[in-house]
Amino acid sequence: MMSRFKSVKSEVKDYIGITFGTMIMALGFNSLSIPNKIAPGGFSGLATVLYHVTGYPVGLVTLVFTIPLFFIAFRILGGRFGVKTFFGTVLFSINVDVIMRTPVFTNDIFLASVFGGVVLGLGIGVVFKFGGTTGGTDLLASIMHKYFRGISVGTWLMLIDFMVVITAGVAFKNMEISLYSTLTLYLSMKMIDLIQEGISYAKAFYIISRNSDEIGKAIIAELDRGVTMLSGRGGYTGEDKEVVFCIVHRAQVFQMKDIVKKIDPNAFVILADVYEVLGEGFKKIEN
Repeated sequence: MMSRFKSVKSEVKDYIGITFGTMIMALGFNSLSIPNKIAPGGFSGLATVLYHVTGYPVGLVTLVFTIPLFFIAFRILGGRFGVKTFFGTVLFSINVDVIMRTPVFTNDIFLASVFGGVVLGLGIGVVFKFGGTTGGTDLLASIMHKYFRGISVGTWLMLIDFMVVITAGVAFKNMEISLYSTLTLYLSMKMIDLIQEGISYAKAFYIISRNSDEIGKAIIAELDRGVTMLSGRGGYTGEDKEVVFCIVHRAQVFQMKDIVKKIDPNAFVILADVYEVLGEGFKKIEN
């Protein structure tokens, strides 16, 4: 009974999150993108072009494009495009045309393209975070990939978005619109990544050295960081080696490099971004 309650609670939370995300997206379109003729890819971008050419509402046109495609995708690809995708698609259209009729924030196309990208990406990122999508070109790209296996879904998405961006420039007889739309598209994708992955606040070090024990002890003593010794073997030499693995805060990166340089200037060091660390010395593990 309790597990069922938790499941229902989680589902409700997801739908609230998707609702909030589509409202943010609609805010970005109505207050920044649509008034400045910015078409940042996707069916909503194409709908923006048609709105300025024909006067048809952006949300309605997006829905007209997406709903038939949703059923085609369901028939061809199966049920992986589920209820949350349908919910997100319909709600975005309603928010754009009916609920989020917000004022225009700026008529400066550069500001609109920059902040439009940030706001749109924030909204889409929130929708993704709660397990939803807004359908659209995701569905078309997946269908195309089904029949043209040599081209990935990501490549199809990029091609479709590129065609929409070019269409905007041609329709408005101003290729600068295409450039600004591309900027909005790029910033929205970066914002989506930020929402999904978080801000990189830590760094992971993989250190391969003949003096791995000494390096590990120095890290513990000087930086007060935990160290894990991984077993490795050289692919060329076949020699067994210990790999020092350690995660540090960004502020400790230079100190870490200093320690390695002092002990073994010839060490092989790999440095990688870490977006979330749970455990002692970092964030607590939460339910």
